[in-house]
Amino acid sequence: MVKVLGIETSCDDTSVALFDDNQGVVENLVSSQVELHDHFGGVVPELASRAHLVNLLPLVDILLQRQKLTLGDLSGIAVTAGPGLIGALLVGLSTAKALCFAARLPLVGIHHIEGHILANALVEPMVLPAMVLVVSGGHTEVIHMTEVGRYDRLGGTLDDAAGEAFDKSAKLLGLAYPGGPEMDRRAEQGQPGRYHFPRPLLQDSRCLFSFSGLKTAVRLAVEKLSQPFGEQDIADVAYEVQEAITDVLVDRLFRAARERDVRAVYLAGGVAANRRLRQRTAVEAERWQLHFLPPDPEFCTDNAAMIAYAGWCHLQAGRQDDHRLDSFARGAITSWR
Repeated sequence: MVKVLGIETSCDDTSVALFDDNQGVVENLVSSQVELHDHFGGVVPELASRAHLVNLLPLVDILLQRQKLTLGDLSGIAVTAGPGLIGALLVGLSTAKALCFAARLPLVGIHHIEGHILANALVEPMVLPAMVLVVSGGHTEVIHMTEVGRYDRLGGTLDDAAGEAFDKSAKLLGLAYPGGPEMDRRAEQGQPGRYHFPRPLLQDSRCLFSFSGLKTAVRLAVEKLSQPFGEQDIADVAYEVQEAITDVLVDRLFRAARERDVRAVYLAGGVAANRRLRQRTAVEAERWQLHFLPPDPEFCTDNAAMIAYAGWCHLQAGRQDDHRLDSFARGAITSWR
């Protein structure tokens, strides 16, 4: 029986999880820092790192105590090595190294994007080959996946990520942090036709994204509104922002899927929880007769369950890292199989 402890500290959520090859995800614990960063309207890296220092080891202790396990009962520890906030990553990686050294356990460093992709396998096995749209506050890219460990990045954003466009638009509207979920909620009451924001690069044949122009258009539209903003004003802007972003994301995903002749499409990352994106993707998947099952919303945001499962996949393939493994703030996903 293989039991893998996962550790995720790439941004502002401290998370630990246990994956068991017989039971799947046994437990996934998350300590949120939303209240800590809400005052600043975004994540403050130094504060995030310090909070991870305070929260991580107690979470590990809680998980092991609940499962009546010791470190020696584990088969290995998987930890996010990057990309992300370098200070936050160092807390998780240093802790994982120390625990592995103390208990003589295998260490596996996981690319954060691979973790998000493999979150799709936590409900049922992925149908491959597949096209995956990775979309979050820091990433917007399309990945062709032929098997676990083989990834081909077809393209990404030239400037801002889709999640950042959601969050910045929410901030312009005075909505609470984090802005993405609030934009999703407000858009439900929005009326079409009042605004038309740009769909950058929509007619471009390349697998590229750009959302900086959209943010500018939103800012100009919001500046024309009377303050305080009316509820319908906010809803109408949120609706059109969501439609503009979703139009581009869905177009790119299915254009790439048709070109590579895949069997399935998947969403990964925080924005994968957006209801409109999930709805539009489901409609297009049915149209093109492609398999699509969205990830559980719990596993769209940063979580250690996806890291633990990814670590299990690496260990099953005979891959592990030594204690020279370093964290990295930036870096594209690469194949390891």
